[in-house]
Amino acid sequence: MSGGKQVLLAEPRSLCAGVRRAIAIIDLALEQHGAPIYVRKEIVHNHHVVREFQRRGVVFVDSEQEVPEGALCVFSAHGVSPQVRQNAEARGLDVLDATCPLVAKVHQEARRFARDGRTLLLVGHADHEEVEGTFGHAPDQTIIIETAADAEALDLPADAPVAYLTQTTLSVDETRDIIAVLQRRFTDLRGPATDDICFASQNRQDGIRAVVDRCDLVLVVGSTNSSNSIRMVEVARRLGGRAELVPDVTHFDPAWLAGVNTVGVSAGASAPEVLVDELVDRLASLGYGDVAVHRVATEDVVFSPPARLTGVADGAVTDRDRTR
Repeated sequence: MSGGKQVLLAEPRSLCAGVRRAIAIIDLALEQHGAPIYVRKEIVHNHHVVREFQRRGVVFVDSEQEVPEGALCVFSAHGVSPQVRQNAEARGLDVLDATCPLVAKVHQEARRFARDGRTLLLVGHADHEEVEGTFGHAPDQTIIIETAADAEALDLPADAPVAYLTQTTLSVDETRDIIAVLQRRFTDLRGPATDDICFASQNRQDGIRAVVDRCDLVLVVGSTNSSNSIRMVEVARRLGGRAELVPDVTHFDPAWLAGVNTVGVSAGASAPEVLVDELVDRLASLGYGDVAVHRVATEDVVFSPPARLTGVADGAVTDRDRTR
């Protein structure tokens, strides 16, 4: 490690394509419709983003049932169940769907496997909004699995027709371990054609893996309810690093820097870059003014907002992600 005090910035970091799309949907809706706009749940799991939209007249609610009949309602990036859509339709809500296209892909897979008569083994956190939405597409055929121990304990015969899906923001390593248990236990197991864990989550975790051995401390900018940010911290710690989650610079504790020469900094997929900038400025004021960047991938994917707001096909991918 460097003898001087240094910040090592991991890239990619901060907002992913799905989060950028969700934020753009609210920005465009405010511009075209004005406040108030209602959003079911937090549009993305970042308190800074939510507070800024509240300041601009966005009302966040826990249920679509709280939205006045006929009002404009945005579904969050984490997706919703068919029951939520039915409730919204019954109330005559004007719905804008900010579901991340990668989450929508998991929903499509859930419907397909359910139609095939398979039991769905949904790997994820039961209390997370994304898992609630996916579960709702086949509630009578879905079992939520949070750990490898849950997978071992499944009371199903070895030849049962089953399929697995995963929450998009999980730890790649931990998910791999759970899937390995399922592959060992079941002879008729199907899975998605491509990984459900989104490329942005993978890239940010890969960034942590790339810098953790070069750092005395890793700081991940992200809210306490951000699954992908928490997973980044867990990746660093699993690899033997010191790591802390920093919702914003006010939560940073200078005492963490005792004996630290190199600080690794990254941010979850729902954390705006401005929060990273503020943290880097704070570190510079404490003597960590030498900043270097370590990039593990280049992200070029852009998901378009709904056509009614832009005239571009809803969710269109305008470029492809490249990793190198």
